[in-house]
Amino acid sequence: MINAVKTGKQPERTQVWQMFNRIAGRYDLLNHLLSFGRDIHWRKKVADILMDGDNLSVLDLATGTGDQLIYLLQNTNKIKQAIGTDLALEMLDIGRKKIRKSGLETIIKLEEGDAENIVYNDETFDLTTIAFGIRNVTNVSRTLSEMYRVLKIGGRSIILEFSLPENSLMRRFYLFYFRYILPLAGRLISGDSYAYRYLNQTVETFPYGQDFCELIGAAGFKNVGSVSLTFGIATMYYGDKLRFN
Repeated sequence: MINAVKTGKQPERTQVWQMFNRIAGRYDLLNHLLSFGRDIHWRKKVADILMDGDNLSVLDLATGTGDQLIYLLQNTNKIKQAIGTDLALEMLDIGRKKIRKSGLETIIKLEEGDAENIVYNDETFDLTTIAFGIRNVTNVSRTLSEMYRVLKIGGRSIILEFSLPENSLMRRFYLFYFRYILPLAGRLISGDSYAYRYLNQTVETFPYGQDFCELIGAAGFKNVGSVSLTFGIATMYYGDKLRFN
């Protein structure tokens, strides 16, 4: 797969959670509108590549308003306990209301937490996930290593992230939409002129495909693979923690 398009300076990711706090009230609406509802489909697909087993415990990093955990619980009966962490407290507050409304408050707990410095002990969870958040951390390799560290032997990490289509025509259309239409629509709806410029800049400068699979493998994961979604607009990555490396 083609490497990420290196267009311009890398956007600043330090304290990016403050930006997400600013747009928290419109975040879900914008996600659904600007992805034409595909973000819901992508999040549901995570349930398709869970490892075998029941009564699984899951840690979702950069959980935002909790959508990934909610859709995961609604599409599988394998999860016993789920924790979502994020630094954006406004997003977490919205997520807790959604979780209560979904009747999942006995299973899902949201708490403040940093994906690069997970507070839980080694080998605590069966599954670690992060959806559209890995490109926002300041140290990707450290985050992947932390996801690996807190996994039990036999556990799996699943990462959902934007990518760039390989088809040249689709790629040109996608980049035009991402560079011009999405920032304008995002600014009009959210009132934040920076947030959706940041989105397209991080997507275009972030490694994807085989490049990102290699980063996952370097963190210690085995059986690393990826699933392309919606012409390559998004990609689902996975890797396992095995007893013998």
